[in-house]
Amino acid sequence: MRRDEKDYGKLNPKAPGELARWAFLIGARSGEAKLKQDDGTWQTLRITWEGCYILDGYAIEDEYRMWTAAGELLVLGLNFRAYDAKNKTWNMKWLNGLNGTWTDLGDPKLGGVHVDEKSIWYILEESLAHHALTRATYTNISPDHFTWRGERSSDGKIWEEFLIVDVHRAKN
Repeated sequence: MRRDEKDYGKLNPKAPGELARWAFLIGARSGEAKLKQDDGTWQTLRITWEGCYILDGYAIEDEYRMWTAAGELLVLGLNFRAYDAKNKTWNMKWLNGLNGTWTDLGDPKLGGVHVDEKSIWYILEESLAHHALTRATYTNISPDHFTWRGERSSDGKIWEEFLIVDVHRAKN
């Protein structure tokens, strides 16, 4: 369900300032993903990514969808993002809408969430993929664009890029 621009909410001025670092997710986005296949070729997929402030502007919810060229829905889920100012940690979860499972994002046991002026990245344990860990990195961040890169690893030492998502502000 698409929202009107006015329905995306706004950051609560009393919310932790760190939450603003994810403001690039707010609004409707679309783009394409390139997924590396087992044979080394890359499959192009269509995506939408739509974010809004929730809980009176103290948290962000962003919905992600991915389809094949034939229109088959492959990924459907919601990310929830909030910052715990007291403990200086991110609380982020992924809800997979297709199977009803939750995944912790940026778990402190896996190194937490890393934020600098150019990127944001974290590691998550995979519940559905053929590898143990995914490192998710957001780069090229601007108000109208960002890139999400997924790298996979079985041991947390050797990483291989397997998914590149190029996201642009949706045109009305």
